[in-house]
Amino acid sequence: MTVIRKLAALRKQIAIWRSSGETIALLPTMGALHEGHLRLARLATKKCDRAVVSIFVNPAQFAPHEDLARYPRDLKADLALLDDIGIDTVWAPSLAQVYPENFATTIVPAGAALEMETQFRPQFFTGVATICTKLFTQVTPDIAIFGEKDYQQLQVIRQTVRDLDLPLKIIGAPTIRERGGLAMSSRNVYLNAEQRALAPMLYAQIKTIAGKIAAGGRIGPAAANAAKALTKAGFKVDYVEVRDAATLGAVKTRGDRPLRVLAAAWLGKTRLIDNCAVK
Repeated sequence: MTVIRKLAALRKQIAIWRSSGETIALLPTMGALHEGHLRLARLATKKCDRAVVSIFVNPAQFAPHEDLARYPRDLKADLALLDDIGIDTVWAPSLAQVYPENFATTIVPAGAALEMETQFRPQFFTGVATICTKLFTQVTPDIAIFGEKDYQQLQVIRQTVRDLDLPLKIIGAPTIRERGGLAMSSRNVYLNAEQRALAPMLYAQIKTIAGKIAAGGRIGPAAANAAKALTKAGFKVDYVEVRDAATLGAVKTRGDRPLRVLAAAWLGKTRLIDNCAVK
C-alpha cells in the first residue's frame, strides 16, 4: 500500500492507473477507522480495479466550539488496518495541501442541505461539499463510497455531484451497527459505559417511528412521541424528523414516496446521529 501526501504524486499515480484503463474507487474518511469504515473500504476494493482511501480531518466542517482539537486521530493504526484489506493507496494530505495560503473558494449547497444538521451546524455542509469536491477533482474516481449513517450528508453529496456535473457515481452503503443497534462512529469513543448502554435507544426510537408510519400512523405524533421518550431517558434531542428519502423535503403524510427517519441527539458531550428507512 502506498501512502501519498503530495498532490503531484497523487496525480502521477492516478495517471499510471488511467493509462492502463483501470477504474478507481474513493472512500473519503477523517481517519479514526472502525469496522464500519473497513466494510466500506472492502466494498471499494470489490467495485473497482484500484481503491483509494483519503484520510483528512477537515477543519472547514467544524465550528469553533466543536471537537476539532480532540477528534480521534491514529494514522499509524489506520494505515495498518487499510494495508491488511488490500487498499492500493491512502491519500493523506496536509492541511496546507488541501487549503493552501489564500484559499478562498467554497461550495455552499442548499436543497438537501437545508434544515436538520444545518440548523445546529450551519458551517457543516459547506465544509463537506467543498472538501468532497476537492477530493473528487484530486483523485478523479469512477465511484465514491459513503455510509448511510450520515444520510443527509450522503444526499448533499449526491446533489453536489449531480448539480456540478461531476463525472463519478456516488454509492451509499448500509450503516454498520454495534451490538444493540448503535451506529458505528469514530465519536463513540467519547461515550462512557453508562452512555454506551443507553445510546442504542436512539436507533430503537427511530425504528419505532418507521414502524408506526408503515402501519398507517401519523408522522407528526410518531416523531414527537419519540423525541419525548428520548428526552425523558436523558438525551438532549436536536431533531427527530421524517423526510422525503430523496430530496429530504418536509412531509406531513406518507403518500407513495420513500421516506426516511432522521435524528440527532446528545448524550453528555457526545452527539449521535442516526436514520432508517420507512418500509
